Amino acid sequence: MTSSLTRYAVIVDPYSSGNQFAMEFARDGVRLIAVLSSAEPAQVYAASYRPQDFLKVYVAPAADLEALASELREYSPICVLTGCESGVELAERLAPMLLPLASNGLELALARRDKGFMAAAASAAGVPMMKQICTDDFASVQRWRVDNGLAHRHLVVKPPKSASTDGVSKVNPDDSLQAAFTQLLDKPNRLGIVNDRVLVQEYLAGTEYVVDTFSYAGVHTLCSVCKYTKLANAHGMAIYDRMEWVSQDDPIIETLAAYAEQVLNALEIAWGNAHIEIMQTVDGPRLIELGARPHGGGHPALCFIATGDSQVHRAVRYFAQGLIPPKRFTLLKQMTVVFFRALAPSIVRNLDKLYALAALRSYVDASIQVKEGQAVPATQDLFATLALGFVVLANDTPQQLAKDLEAVRQAEAEVFQQDMQGVA
Repeated sequence: MTSSLTRYAVIVDPYSSGNQFAMEFARDGVRLIAVLSSAEPAQVYAASYRPQDFLKVYVAPAADLEALASELREYSPICVLTGCESGVELAERLAPMLLPLASNGLELALARRDKGFMAAAASAAGVPMMKQICTDDFASVQRWRVDNGLAHRHLVVKPPKSASTDGVSKVNPDDSLQAAFTQLLDKPNRLGIVNDRVLVQEYLAGTEYVVDTFSYAGVHTLCSVCKYTKLANAHGMAIYDRMEWVSQDDPIIETLAAYAEQVLNALEIAWGNAHIEIMQTVDGPRLIELGARPHGGGHPALCFIATGDSQVHRAVRYFAQGLIPPKRFTLLKQMTVVFFRALAPSIVRNLDKLYALAALRSYVDASIQVKEGQAVPATQDLFATLALGFVVLANDTPQQLAKDLEAVRQAEAEVFQQDMQGVA
């Protein structure tokens, strides 16, 4: 069936940043097999799917995977990698069937996808965590809230298997927690998964970071650390404003790296990529959530510009070339991603002003996903943010970087003009 001289890699749900594996593996002569968790990608991922990059595309059966695994064994794959969040569960089940010595343990496979089980596993391993409960019983939430002294505190409500801040809301003390809970329970999220339970968490104050890693044989390496700035308004509690790469010399790096390793070990992640969101609070770091896959939204390509490396590049070099990755990273450029925001329902006008941002001294790249005259809703989550686009800025002079960031915001205000008739 296959040539002994040809090497193959399996990518599960090769969407979002997962579509970047193809070009990098091709450089090493490795051919790719795609395995899809459903016949069609979720709508939020459809635009990033490139079936032409794959020698063969398989759709996994809903139940028994053995027949699929038997066929995939014929390729003797060098690795099984997850492309994006929707593929995590399938990849965690499939990898041990194909590469038992290069896969994560099955016992905590669900905890690497479901945020409720994730929190329970991390807590059981002694990782410092926020207070939270995941259940389908609102009476249990009420008791938990009182027992933990959170009756008059802000809370966060989210689906246990969402992605990109989909369905995440902040509940103020005077708001109806039950209404927020009921709004999610038994409803499908943006990935098409029905919320069989709801996750309720204490609201954390602090600075949010994302730690991106690549692990091999239980050794964890740090690919990058970025700091998020987010907005909260009537439309959403975590609207992305910007993301900036943190220098390897920043004292926070070792604190975050040590905590990330605790989380990875608690979830028995020994192989592959992880995207770990951590809030640095007055009490120390606390896990928000982990994705057992690369940082989405095309981040690895941007990370390569900032550091000369990325999760995708490290994974490919390790599995295709046998090269051991470094434990840390080096920031080559001060770099920021400025996300476009529609702060109210808007009509896109003067779109040329976004394209004109290419003349900024700090300009590196941009993603402009809107068209002139397009109606856009108020931005609520990261999926909606990426549907608008972003600008990547890099400059060694902080003053110039700040000036160019302000220019992006000025252009944004002129392009996303509030629709006075109220766009839905």
